[in-house]
Amino acid sequence: MMDTGPAPTTTATSSSSSPEDLTQSSTSVVSQWMFNISRRLQHVLDKSVPHVLYRWIGCLVMVLIYAVRVYLIEGFYIITYALGIYLLNLLIGFLSPQVDPEIDDAAAGGPTLLPTRGSDEFRPFVRRLPEFKFWYSITKAFCIGFVMTFFSVFDVPVFWPILLFYWFMLFFLTMRRQIMHMVKYRYVPFSFGKQRYDGKKASAVDNNSLPRD
Repeated sequence: MMDTGPAPTTTATSSSSSPEDLTQSSTSVVSQWMFNISRRLQHVLDKSVPHVLYRWIGCLVMVLIYAVRVYLIEGFYIITYALGIYLLNLLIGFLSPQVDPEIDDAAAGGPTLLPTRGSDEFRPFVRRLPEFKFWYSITKAFCIGFVMTFFSVFDVPVFWPILLFYWFMLFFLTMRRQIMHMVKYRYVPFSFGKQRYDGKKASAVDNNSLPRD
């Protein structure tokens, strides 16, 4: 009887995953979780677009919560000052037209003014920063500022009356320049009093203009 020798040994593969696979798996789970949260948040934001009043009430509530928080702890004035500067920039974008009239004049070779008489062609005011983005940026800024007030590293000691005075000076100078810009190019960044299409009124006018037998 022939001796076939010892049987060949085979190395068993480990059933456990390597650390790299575990890291990739956890990363994919976190990415999927973040994607689901962002999708749900975007869905809520899309549904809130027509509810202008309720959105701004929620924004004012968030601003009030932040103000009470800063008042009670008596600190984080540098964060409040940064929020004030950011809100001022947002306000300028909200009050400014999407196309700068100065650039429009240079391109057209002459003044391109908004209509000032009833016989002029109606041109709706298009903002550089739309109302929804204006609201969303303010709300997000105060939410981030509120979270930052729980970290003492952001509580930089400053003399807040100087910051308040400097902010009011910036607000006055910026708004004066914006108002001069409005007067120069004859536009108002609001829709109050502008002409609106009325189907019934237009139909009545058309019926009156038709010849009668």
